[in-house]
Amino acid sequence: MSEIHFIVEEALEGGYVARAVGVDIVTEADDLHSLHAQVRDAVHCHFDDGQSPSLIRLHITREEVLAA
Repeated sequence: MSEIHFIVEEALEGGYVARAVGVDIVTEADDLHSLHAQVRDAVHCHFDDGQSPSLIRLHITREEVLAA
């Protein structure tokens, strides 16, 4: 696997949740800077040595609600 994709959403209670696409990895953090570190750590823990993807892509989604 050369890269792994994560969908990042704002958590209801604050912070962010990142879920990998096609791989069973989920992590969370209070801010984006911390989330970067958490995602890297989760990826390195999930894969065996030498099997980790070389790229991690974060797709950050944000929901906004507007009054009509």
